[in-house]
Amino acid sequence: MPLLKNTANILSISRIVLLPALFFTYGNALLFTAVYLACGLSDVLDGYIARKTKSESTFGAKLDSIADLGFFAVVMVSIIFKNGDEILEYLPWIAATVLIRMANLVIAAYKYHSFAILHTWGNKLAGFLLFATPLILHLDQTAWLLPVCFTAVLSAAEESIIHLTSTELDLNRASLFYKK
Repeated sequence: MPLLKNTANILSISRIVLLPALFFTYGNALLFTAVYLACGLSDVLDGYIARKTKSESTFGAKLDSIADLGFFAVVMVSIIFKNGDEILEYLPWIAATVLIRMANLVIAAYKYHSFAILHTWGNKLAGFLLFATPLILHLDQTAWLLPVCFTAVLSAAEESIIHLTSTELDLNRASLFYKK
């Protein structure tokens, strides 16, 4: 039974291990897609399995957040390298998202003495849109980036407001307007 209880964390770790392969396969659409979908599947399954096996933990939530952060970084760097000039107009949005997210980490560290990225609906939507982005960019659809950037900035700002107004850390807070 211990393996079943650790499956969610193993899936998060597998995503972290796959990140270098993800970066180096970006130029090969088929290989990249296979690694990318494996990373996405691990992201979907880790939380689901943790809830179903009642093995949710603060460590697991942080591990998932670290894997998500690494995934975001690799995807963004890959997109910038491959699509360079085509996405220059979106760089202010990307920079704003990164700066707000970094500020959120600092706020959480100061306020809660913890590394924290919230699993809000907005962050999940932004994550899903970001997840779809490289696959859509392989189809040369750069206009897709505007709704992705807008959603990312809004979800990061929502997380800021939650951190600034909450008295305690709740990694699984659904939204600014919904609290358990």
